[in-house]
Amino acid sequence: MYNDEDLQSAVEHNIFSSSAVEQFKEHTAKNRGTALADEENFRLISGFNDIFVVIASGLLLVSTAWLGFSLVPVLGAAAMAVVSWLLAEFFVIKRKMALPAIVLLITFLGGVFAVPLMVNEHPSEAAFLISGILTTIAALGHWRRFRVPITVAASVVAICGSLVAIILGMYPTMLVWTNSLLLVAGLIVFGLAMYWDATDRTRQTRASDVAFWLHLVAAPMIVHPIFSTLGVLGGVGDVYLSLAVLGLYILLAVISIAVDRRAIMVSALVYVIYAFSTILENYGMVSYSFAVTGMCIGTTLLLLSAFWQVSRKHVVSRLPATIQQFLPTAVH
Repeated sequence: MYNDEDLQSAVEHNIFSSSAVEQFKEHTAKNRGTALADEENFRLISGFNDIFVVIASGLLLVSTAWLGFSLVPVLGAAAMAVVSWLLAEFFVIKRKMALPAIVLLITFLGGVFAVPLMVNEHPSEAAFLISGILTTIAALGHWRRFRVPITVAASVVAICGSLVAIILGMYPTMLVWTNSLLLVAGLIVFGLAMYWDATDRTRQTRASDVAFWLHLVAAPMIVHPIFSTLGVLGGVGDVYLSLAVLGLYILLAVISIAVDRRAIMVSALVYVIYAFSTILENYGMVSYSFAVTGMCIGTTLLLLSAFWQVSRKHVVSRLPATIQQFLPTAVH
């Protein structure tokens, strides 16, 4: 298996010509019937060996953390971080394995984040702040060494989680504003994702992978507060609420199509299904509410996927030129 970076490396080493690589990409896009940028490609697994390494690494890390924790709790967290880094030196730097890279990054940052919290049995707000700072610094060091695309998203999650925990710890009355805090954080992460996306509009470099993970993080942070505030999960099958949910989902779908990222639509899907299943149950379709809802929404999403490029062309063409310059080009 190979990706765009492998092809670029081949060009740099005079194995392929730049024009030949471009022709190959155009040929592949033509055979697939879609633009490569619309595919949202990201490297996750190249073979079963990736899964094998993840399982073996997981066993080693859990055992190491367990032994360390049995001696001194903070030692278990530190040991997991150190071993994760050492494993990444071989499986990421030498073998360039994608799935182990992601798992080892998460375990490394998880270990770093847990170290200050393990010092005391009841961590203070200061401990969470220190955890957030250390994790951010560790993520920066990991990024400079390994360049794993999910690193930026993981560090952003650590920062947001620490800040929210500190705010709620210092001001318990802010608990009622949790959704608002989460929404603001989600919009900031979405803006960061768009920044990375704008640096690679053709989606052929590592920046696109970084943006993918940021969008994946931002989507639930934006969607959950909105639908939770509307009371979608409260079991109320009101027609007007369902129409509001549908309207919001259409708006989110338009945004997803414009930025050429499907994460927002997927994150909101569970709320839409729940809302319309509830209203159908209230109208007597108890046994078939989920099936009917799933059939309608599934068919709609499949049609949207089939005509994704056409939809993007109509949506993007109606946006101001100042916005279009930051978006992937819509295929005409």
